[in-house]
Amino acid sequence: MIHPTALIHPSAQIDSTAEIGPYVIVDGPAEIGPGCRLEAHSQIVGQVKMGAGTVIGRAAIIGGDPQDLGFKTETESGVILGEANVIREHVTIHRGSKPGSFTRIGDGNFIMASAHLAHDVVLGNKNILANACLLAGHITVGSHTFIGGGAVFHQFIRIGDYCVIQGNGGFGKDIPHFCAAHRINRLMGLNVIGLRRQGFSSEQRASIKQMFHLLFSSGRNLSQAVAAAREKEWSEPAQRLLDFVATPSKRGICALQGGREGED
Repeated sequence: MIHPTALIHPSAQIDSTAEIGPYVIVDGPAEIGPGCRLEAHSQIVGQVKMGAGTVIGRAAIIGGDPQDLGFKTETESGVILGEANVIREHVTIHRGSKPGSFTRIGDGNFIMASAHLAHDVVLGNKNILANACLLAGHITVGSHTFIGGGAVFHQFIRIGDYCVIQGNGGFGKDIPHFCAAHRINRLMGLNVIGLRRQGFSSEQRASIKQMFHLLFSSGRNLSQAVAAAREKEWSEPAQRLLDFVATPSKRGICALQGGREGED
């Protein structure tokens, strides 16, 4: 299952059921799990651990050095990929930037051609990243989120679960769970179609909608809205939304289109 033109480092551990295509490079102590497929010209660099059934597309590079001027190449760090990920052509995923750190990808993600995940990104499960998405370092993405093609994201922000993000948008602030985001740091509402498709009950969706309205369109600033929301009991998903908004990163939370304009 290993093409004769592939170059495999002696320390690499490759399961007997993995398929290694033409001109693939596996350089360093990588671990390639059962049923993985590395397509032609892809490169696996250094400490990369790859879960079962993951596919690496043509000319993708996994485990390259961070694009960080202060990074020391002798740093021991790597990339951990879960199971059943599909990573398409020319995707780049860089290794962690600090000793012992890892860029981490969960299970069942679909990352389309030419996307970039920088050092120390943490990506959850079953996300879809369309072509040419660019995620800077230390970004955390939840699960079941869709990111449109060409969207770009500033380092250190958080993106929640069950979000939908418009292509070609630019984001330097957190995007909370369940939200739809577009343009520059703007929320346009809830991902109502996605929540329905993912099996959220009508009661849960109603509770999430009430929370969203209280946090983003009740006329309060965010601190006041969080305090008001904490005075009530909420469903588990709505409470998750509240907890996310109540603990923002240093970058802050995206504003609702037409609301909280003064926070830009």
